[in-house]
Amino acid sequence: MVPLKDDNPTRITPYVTYGLILLNVLIFLYEASLSGPQLESFFRTWAVVPSQLTAALEGDPNVSLFQEGLTLITSQFLHAGLLHLGGNMLYLWIFGNNVEEQMGRGRYIVFYLLCGILAALAQWFFARYSDIPSLGASGAIAGVMGAYIIRFPRARILTLLPIFIFITVIRIPAYFFLGLWFVQQAFYGVASLGMDTNVGMQNGGIAYWAHAGGFVFGAVLGPIFGLFTPPPSAK
Repeated sequence: MVPLKDDNPTRITPYVTYGLILLNVLIFLYEASLSGPQLESFFRTWAVVPSQLTAALEGDPNVSLFQEGLTLITSQFLHAGLLHLGGNMLYLWIFGNNVEEQMGRGRYIVFYLLCGILAALAQWFFARYSDIPSLGASGAIAGVMGAYIIRFPRARILTLLPIFIFITVIRIPAYFFLGLWFVQQAFYGVASLGMDTNVGMQNGGIAYWAHAGGFVFGAVLGPIFGLFTPPPSAK
């Protein structure tokens, strides 16, 4: 299933959501200008490498805890391919504007980054000694989706649905679309235990625990960040 839009208009211009999309695109364009070895080095410097984060937390003097901690944020703006970027930005564009309106721009950006950090740590917890860089905005966006499902469960999602050789477009309640997405991520996360998982590198791995964890953290943190308070006046 591919979401196309939601029937959930906003009264604001979601500048933070648009800004996040723009920043992700610009960084991806920079990535595209790098050679293969340069890109690998870039990812290993600014993405989360679980084994390096583990070494820093264990006090390895050769690894900077500040640098590895910083990757919990910088990794959220890196993508390993056009489909990886496009899929993430589509979900952010559909679900981010309503959450931004409800929380207000300041709380929303803090919420977004915090969900991304916690999602990365959830993935790290299950692959602490992996040497494969983990990157992408999907953990933070999963947090946005977790907030969306508890605040707008009955919003309708216009969805592209392939049925065998046919493709149709239907409207699905958010609680069904996002609930099914979460169940899939959790299922694949459990199935991946004991295996190396990562986000979007050459071997195509997916950080299911970052997705499932981000979703849960978003649902839990959303009310704390004002998800159910009256939104600020439209501007």
